[in-house]
Amino acid sequence: MSYGGTLDAERNRPIQAFFLACAALAILGSLLAAGDGSFWRWLHYMTKPSATLLLLFFVLRNLTPSSRAYGTAVAVGLVFAAAGDLFLMLPGDYFLAGLVCFLLTHCAYIFALTRDARLAAHPVVFTVFALIALSVVAGLWTSLPSEMRIPVIIYALALGAMAAQAISRARQLSGTPRELTARYAAIGGLLFLVSDTVLAYGRFRFDIPLNAFWVLGTYYAAQWFFARSTESR
Repeated sequence: MSYGGTLDAERNRPIQAFFLACAALAILGSLLAAGDGSFWRWLHYMTKPSATLLLLFFVLRNLTPSSRAYGTAVAVGLVFAAAGDLFLMLPGDYFLAGLVCFLLTHCAYIFALTRDARLAAHPVVFTVFALIALSVVAGLWTSLPSEMRIPVIIYALALGAMAAQAISRARQLSGTPRELTARYAAIGGLLFLVSDTVLAYGRFRFDIPLNAFWVLGTYYAAQWFFARSTESR
């Protein structure tokens, strides 16, 4: 890491600490909101989008002329993710609206991941992730409401494409100054795939113990790695 990168890391450390605190409180609030206390529900409401917005601030601080296109696209993705956070936690059923927001997040991330790497440069990687996405949908198929089937297929394919492009980009940038940050994005893509799979199965198929812990834990880790992927090296 360059000296400038060291200064950036020091400057961003308080933001990361606030993010970790908000993420932990959001998970705790979600786990305890099922009880009879409205305090935990409101704690969840306040900290869940706040954690994502802190990462947005983190990314905006990292923008440099050489990485502006990539960082701006990630920032746009985080804006849509914050909107998705709001829809998924509001009382009532806003799942489809949240799904659309996160679909736009993945589209923004795919755009970011193609700023310095060719799209689908490794067809085998894309084939594997397409099969994973279709397998996830197949496992949910009989449990999905009919009106959700097409949106879920589209979303799963976009999610798989985002994760595949993140892996492909990391391979393309191996041995370059962006190798480490490309690996961060690849880890973020994989964690997003895990998070959304657990979310979908917990909503439509199984009663997963401590579901909020697994979903939000992997989700915030995914977003954190994507935010870190905008750091200059």
